[in-house]
Amino acid sequence: MSDSRLLRKYRGETCLNCNHPLDVSDKFCAQCGQLNTLKKLKVGDFVREFFASIISYDSRLRNTLTALLFKPGKISEEYIKGKRRSYVNPFRFYLSVSIIFFIIYGFSLNFDAIDYNIRKLDNLSENTSNTFKQELSEIPKEDLAHLDSLGLNKYLKNDTITSYKDIYISEQELDSLSFFTTLDKRLDLYQQFYEDTSITNAALGLDSLKHTKTYYHRYLYHKGVQLSDVTSNLSSVLGYFINKLPIIIFFYLPVFALFVWLLYIRNPFSYAEHIVFLFHIQSLFFVLYSFAFILSYIGVGQIVFYGATLIFFFYLYKAMRRFYKQRRFKTIVKFIIVNFVFLILAFVGAILSFLVSFAIF
Repeated sequence: MSDSRLLRKYRGETCLNCNHPLDVSDKFCAQCGQLNTLKKLKVGDFVREFFASIISYDSRLRNTLTALLFKPGKISEEYIKGKRRSYVNPFRFYLSVSIIFFIIYGFSLNFDAIDYNIRKLDNLSENTSNTFKQELSEIPKEDLAHLDSLGLNKYLKNDTITSYKDIYISEQELDSLSFFTTLDKRLDLYQQFYEDTSITNAALGLDSLKHTKTYYHRYLYHKGVQLSDVTSNLSSVLGYFINKLPIIIFFYLPVFALFVWLLYIRNPFSYAEHIVFLFHIQSLFFVLYSFAFILSYIGVGQIVFYGATLIFFFYLYKAMRRFYKQRRFKTIVKFIIVNFVFLILAFVGAILSFLVSFAIF
């Protein structure tokens, strides 16, 4: 259906957006590109405009998806050569598909099953720990002194903790300890106190413990509360972490691009051009696994993930071969190195991101 707002009778002589002078023959403003129309907006026009912006991306989305899915490396190659009006901006496209992917991923997760499996592991660990403690308790008292060097004596003592009063330590005693020892004891005490009393207010909790209410102490009390919540509900932590993954990956890719730039330092590509290539590769990953999660959700089975993984690795090899234009053997070697380093950096980045998120929030 044609857009009635394009009809000549609705055109004006001034752009309603930027006030640029127009002629009735102008369908669009030459200054800002807005449609030249005086027609009142109707629901149909609004819906049509909305879907046109999503589906067409000014007709570039179709070109981007076609090149990305069926011609590995071509879209990055042409984009850095200057053919950019034909494709969606790599950064914008990456953000769009990553948001869609994590929405689909969030719907497909079974947090109840994850929490159940985590609790099974916790119970197994607890049973093993109890057996170990029982065996240690049978050691003669005169030999327990030797366990201090291994930290096991402290481990046995912690088993007797039933209340925050068992590990209570005064402000004066804490001031006489080293920084890290004080930090460890404060967190243990505040976590146990919260579990015993359910007091979330830091000022009230510190008052009850007769500790000073400095900003640092209130911060540690808040972290003690968070630690308790983390250990009691690991599935919610997983959900929190998944919600932050798009941001984590976004900041991670420029770091990984630095390594790729060093790996291909003899090639004529700039650092920014390597980022363009990685944005396209990561976008392809999101597209493939979005389809995999949808197929898995409707009952196709887990085999779709194996298929998506094989397709992605084959695609990555072909894209590296085309984009960097190196021989097969050298591409295979660098393909292995890139994936190995990616896994290491991803693991380190995930841990650091979680720790930073916990410390800040």
